[in-house]
Amino acid sequence: MGVIVTLAVIYGLLIGSFLNVVIYRVPLGRSVVSPPSACPQCGAGILRRDNVPVVSWLLLRGRCRNCGAPISPRYPLVELGTALFFGVVTWWVLVSLPVASGPTGPFAVAAALVAFLYLAAISVALALIDIDTHRLPNRILLPAYWIAAVLLAAAGLLAGEPERLVGALIGGAALFALYLTLALVRRGAMGFGDVKLAGVLGLYLGWVGWGELAVGAFGAFLLGGLFGVALLLAKRAGRKSSIPFGPWMLAGAWIGIVFGAPLAEAYLALYGLA
Repeated sequence: MGVIVTLAVIYGLLIGSFLNVVIYRVPLGRSVVSPPSACPQCGAGILRRDNVPVVSWLLLRGRCRNCGAPISPRYPLVELGTALFFGVVTWWVLVSLPVASGPTGPFAVAAALVAFLYLAAISVALALIDIDTHRLPNRILLPAYWIAAVLLAAAGLLAGEPERLVGALIGGAALFALYLTLALVRRGAMGFGDVKLAGVLGLYLGWVGWGELAVGAFGAFLLGGLFGVALLLAKRAGRKSSIPFGPWMLAGAWIGIVFGAPLAEAYLALYGLA
């Protein structure tokens, strides 16, 4: 397990470097594969030796080799954060998801691991894009539906648990319907990017379990509400201020995925229902 987690961390560094490109280019409607990365100040292409995650930023002391313009520390932080995220998700999948007996068991775990690492990657990209632009791009959200559906379906069928597919479909439809209702009832309170993101998150939460779905759905509103109250108390925002909700949806979903089952059981036990 240690070897697999270590490889996931290294892979996360590489994916984090690519996510920096996605976060910058997708909101501008630009390709994420061409042209090659260049300094936004002088336009000089970034050399391969200057494109090593984290290390290059440290060696260059956070400045462009050509013109000396500062390079935001967010770049290495995204790379490090993605690496840590990938390591934690890999550990969680290997520890928490049961391995089915028979020859398809390892393939089920592999499919689930790819599915949740994919969710981790787009979570980083969508959260930062939403913070920067208050938008959740269709270029990331719409493909996420079929990619998540294929990977989760493969994981469920290979594990011999087709009921997970039912849970994923119900979860996706339920969260999509909830957010769509909120968006239609309270104009401006919820963006349609949030509605589309809710459907994707519902697929994952429903696949994991019902308790996870409930905690993930509630967690988004709890975290977002607490953040909004904190901004009001600090006088950093007013009652009509626009606050990106995507990061809190993603945070709530991950809390639901990882901690949803014990949290749901504790809540039910508190009221004598467990």
